[in-house]
Amino acid sequence: MSQPRMNVDEAVARAVDLASGPDRVVLGIAGAPGAGKSTLARRIVTAVDDHAGRGTAVQVPMDGFRLANAALDALGRRDRKGAIDTFDAGGYVALVRRLAVADEPVVWAPDFDRRVDEPVAGSIPVPRRTRLVVTEGNYLLDEDAPWADLPSLCTETWACVVDDAVRVDRLVGRHMRHGRDHDAARAWALDVDGVNAARVAATVIRASRTVAT
Repeated sequence: MSQPRMNVDEAVARAVDLASGPDRVVLGIAGAPGAGKSTLARRIVTAVDDHAGRGTAVQVPMDGFRLANAALDALGRRDRKGAIDTFDAGGYVALVRRLAVADEPVVWAPDFDRRVDEPVAGSIPVPRRTRLVVTEGNYLLDEDAPWADLPSLCTETWACVVDDAVRVDRLVGRHMRHGRDHDAARAWALDVDGVNAARVAATVIRASRTVAT
């Protein structure tokens, strides 16, 4: 049976509907690097807050659990930043579990600051009253432990799908904005991000819905 497929407007409308109930909803959005996960999550949060009031929805990125650059240097993995083993998977899964239970006055989540290319702890408050938590990242649908626990912690899991050429162009632009020249940006998008994208592509079948981004 094929997954329901939505465009962005349909996805936003569904998220608004999900947030209309009395209980906490955790929406997981997966996708390859450059697939548009963060952009979709931001649009959802804005739409839900416009509909139901500020603070109804909060975005919690998986990127807040990237290992620090010093840790990556120590592990010899700085040149593969973004690979699945360059994240604190256990920490991320534990946070999503806390967010799903929603029994604490506030949960503080980390963010990722692309200006300094580092995670920043305790950046995002998620109060108990928040109805919709949108968490997004590459590996939400991965089958390896502990990632495999994530779909059961989410009300729904969506996978962003986009043409590869568009996705790579987005990545090249992103990497150039953060200091790489065109050749280096394209090499990273193809050689490093490309390996991660292939891993993510194999997990899309586990999503409850797909979104054309």
